[in-house]
Amino acid sequence: MKPEFSARRGFTLVEIMIVVSIITIMAVIAIPGFIRARANANESSAIASMRTISTACESYRAMQNPSTYPPDLVTLSSDNPPYIDSTLGSGTKQGYTFTYALVSANQYTCTAAPVTPNITGVRVFFVDESGVIRVDDASGNPIE
Repeated sequence: MKPEFSARRGFTLVEIMIVVSIITIMAVIAIPGFIRARANANESSAIASMRTISTACESYRAMQNPSTYPPDLVTLSSDNPPYIDSTLGSGTKQGYTFTYALVSANQYTCTAAPVTPNITGVRVFFVDESGVIRVDDASGNPIE
């Protein structure tokens, strides 16, 4: 008489290790792409925010007598009605820090730098009263 073997269910250790290895390889391939996509989205948002700040500064200046640019971002966000949203007025939005400086009644500068370079963004953006958004790499070198 042959002994009967009960049907064993489950996976062997080798099978589990193969599945874990495949998942690890897929994660190693996919995660850098997701991180770069997030940095690209943050940079696009920073560019749009710089355009918003530039437009808001010009609108603010047009409403002043005598003409002057706003003293800071908080003024743009606290006016009634506000020129920019309160998040941007706080100086930080979507992985970027915005630094605004009033140089004179007819001049201002605004810089957007990543909160964590090479993670939340790679490039640094600059705009002044000309309205032209300029780009540098994270080390401050102009990108041609």
